[in-house]
Amino acid sequence: MAFNNLRDEIDTVLKHDPAARSALEVVLCYPGFHAMLFYRAAHWLWERGWLVLGRFCSQLGRFMTGIEIHPGARIGRRLFIDHGMGVVIGETTEIGDDVTLYQGVTLGGTSLHRGKRHPTLADGVIVGAGAKVLGSFTVGKGARIGANAVVLSEVPAGATMVGIPARPLGEDRPPQKAPEFLPYGTPCEDLPDPVARALSGLMDEVRALQGRIEQLERETAAPHTPAPVTIDAEQVVVGGR
Repeated sequence: MAFNNLRDEIDTVLKHDPAARSALEVVLCYPGFHAMLFYRAAHWLWERGWLVLGRFCSQLGRFMTGIEIHPGARIGRRLFIDHGMGVVIGETTEIGDDVTLYQGVTLGGTSLHRGKRHPTLADGVIVGAGAKVLGSFTVGKGARIGANAVVLSEVPAGATMVGIPARPLGEDRPPQKAPEFLPYGTPCEDLPDPVARALSGLMDEVRALQGRIEQLERETAAPHTPAPVTIDAEQVVVGGR
């Protein structure tokens, strides 16, 4: 079986999770690591035509870890599944190297045909907690999928996707180099806060109204000079007609 990269996977956990303090802790206590052990065994069986046995092995892994990886999926090196409960990886999913998935992620299909129907994740992709990537398209190298985003179409390399349906974050800003690692795939410092945005709009409106009120008060406080009265001599009648 192809277990040659287990050392790399242990090192990846130690690199990206500050809570992991030793390789022994990773081996004994990390369900993402355990899920990859079951996947490697199930995929080995699947590749050799033992389909039912491969599925059975993957179901054992699902029972033990809460992570469901179809044995037909193709997964590269150093996949990091953090926490992991509820992760689902479909049959025709392809995952490159150095990819990170958080809990609740679904890499699913939206069609019933037996061909390619699940996404392809290029190297270095990070998918945040609860995100759904649905369909047979590619998520480009180094892309970030924010927590709870629903991705339904192609994602450019290096993009950060947020929302339902997911859209690139900061489309009106020049692209910036993505950080080497972005926990949960969500740039918390740059993510627009809809509540803060609404409050900011209200404050702008209040300031505009205050300016208008001050202008009206100045106009009201100014001394009123009566308009001059002109009298036409022809219209003045003294003592009758």
